[in-house]
Amino acid sequence: MTSQPCDACGSEVRIAGGIGDFWSKAGGSSGGMTLELADGSEHFLCFDCIDRLPEDEDVTAGDVHSL
Repeated sequence: MTSQPCDACGSEVRIAGGIGDFWSKAGGSSGGMTLELADGSEHFLCFDCIDRLPEDEDVTAGDVHSL
């Protein structure tokens, strides 16, 4: 299993489809994704943190840091 820390909360998030899944035959989905934000920055966020982002405005790195 491969994991990566969430840029907002720091929790380790499972990333599906890596070489680790090939050898272990582990199934399942990823627990987060990389987003390109309105200010051009990219952040890997868990789905819980993605759900906490503002929906009524363009999301920026400042929003990620405020989580």
